[in-house]
Amino acid sequence: MKKKRYYLLKYWYLYVPAVIGLLVSEALDMVSPIVTKGIVDDVIRGGRQELLMGLLLALVAVGIGRAVFGYLKEYTFDKTSFGIACEIRKHLFRHIQKLSIGYFDSTNTGEIMARLKDDVDRVQAAFGYIGMLTIQMVAHTIMILYCMFRISWKLSLFPLIALPICGIFAVIMEKKLDKVYDDISEENAEMNTVAEENLAGVRVVKAFAREKFEIKKFLKHNKKYYELNMKQSKVWIKYNPLFQLIGSMLTLLSILWGGLMVIDGELTLGELAAFVEYSANAVWPMEMLGWLSNELAAAFASEKKLKKIFDQKPVITDPENAENADEVSKIRGDVEFKNVSLSLDKKDILKNISFKLPAGKTLGIMGATGSGKTTVANMLMRFYDPDKGSVKLDGKDIRELPLSSVRGSIAGVMQDVFLFSDTIKENIKMGERNIGDTVIEKALESACADEFVDKLESGDNTVIGERGVGLSGGQKQRISMARAIAKNRPILILDDSTSALDMETEKQVQKNLNDLGKITKIIIAHRITSVCKADEIIVLDKGRIIERGTHDELLKKKGYYYKTYELQIGNGPEPVGQFA
Repeated sequence: MKKKRYYLLKYWYLYVPAVIGLLVSEALDMVSPIVTKGIVDDVIRGGRQELLMGLLLALVAVGIGRAVFGYLKEYTFDKTSFGIACEIRKHLFRHIQKLSIGYFDSTNTGEIMARLKDDVDRVQAAFGYIGMLTIQMVAHTIMILYCMFRISWKLSLFPLIALPICGIFAVIMEKKLDKVYDDISEENAEMNTVAEENLAGVRVVKAFAREKFEIKKFLKHNKKYYELNMKQSKVWIKYNPLFQLIGSMLTLLSILWGGLMVIDGELTLGELAAFVEYSANAVWPMEMLGWLSNELAAAFASEKKLKKIFDQKPVITDPENAENADEVSKIRGDVEFKNVSLSLDKKDILKNISFKLPAGKTLGIMGATGSGKTTVANMLMRFYDPDKGSVKLDGKDIRELPLSSVRGSIAGVMQDVFLFSDTIKENIKMGERNIGDTVIEKALESACADEFVDKLESGDNTVIGERGVGLSGGQKQRISMARAIAKNRPILILDDSTSALDMETEKQVQKNLNDLGKITKIIIAHRITSVCKADEIIVLDKGRIIERGTHDELLKKKGYYYKTYELQIGNGPEPVGQFA
């Protein structure tokens, strides 16, 4: 995150008129007590009634001036602060997009959402109305002390003593609130995460009749959030009355001592009236001091949270002196894993994986759940880098290629199908923006999705719900396949992409995929029918390759593949032991 000084210097041309408007508005505020003094001393006591109209017009002019310059300061501060917030969100979102998959594996979505919205809002407030009020409070205090000293330095001793006392209380309160705001920010992120997960998984919650449990879980976080806010409120309530008491005592002492000075002839009645008016206005900064300290503490706490995200560095980055990203058009699709090993969170995921997949050929990957099948696809797309060994594309280590070239050469259908809340057409065009309706239609046909899309009232312009709500699992898989097919890249990854399809539809989809031409295909599946025609099949178990070969070769080995085949297609026994 860029430093505060960067934004202040960048938007100085907006802050300058805003501050000028603020200072002029405050200066005009200092004129009113002077007019009051004139009315009391010259008009009421002096009998110079001819001055009354001029003084009243002066009050009107002051009111109009304050309104005009007040609007200028308010509008300019708001415009500037919202512009800064927009820029921070833009930089934050871009930074988050650049972070590696590992960051998202360990960070909740709700926490990220809280940072993007709530914490940026608090920082925006510091650059906007909170910052404006802070400057206004300082300018107001300086001006009002000057005006009070001009009337009576003796009476001015009261505010001169009271203001530092208020300042000490404000610093003490800010330190106590700083830790509370840290905790509130963290709990807000936790509560957002629980809410986001429950809303996204509402069907699962209802299917398992878990509403009461989830409500209880949310209420637990809600209660903690309430308690933390009450803790903050208790600190505020403890100190804020002190500011109000000091302000009230200041006005009272000014009237009492000032009255004695009028009796003794040291002050005129008009000067006392002006001083009391100034004294009443001096209370405002004292009362605001605690609240501003409160808000600034929240802004600083949020800034720390944002800085923590900005300090995160992507693990997967483009190499220095990387080749031109346009080289993606020249990639043939040769894939090689050479002695690849990977550990995540101190757990071995892949161990010494090696295979070669020539361009245009098909590799099938099978194995039990958790055997590392999807990780192979993730590593080819360079979501993770191997601890040992190398992943090569056309004979080059993918760590030496631009990320845009590596990922741009692959079209993938992920195991966890994700569709955006948009039209079917826009979901398909996500893989490749510059495609026409003809390509989209052919992609839907190849994925056997046209049969249900054409029946929709708006066809491929139908808006689907978040994550494809309203579509069946098989329909979502077929739209996801159409998206990958429309991308038309040299490598196609299908990660358990037909698990929700019936056998007849799956067979037709596979036939259509085989007709796509010479593209390299990696098919990850549990069904024998999905991989049996692959040029080579590898079987994984606990991150290792335990079998490899063609369909016929693997059947002859009488191992895991054969037992799975017998279970799914033949009449043999179920796989047993570690393969069950």
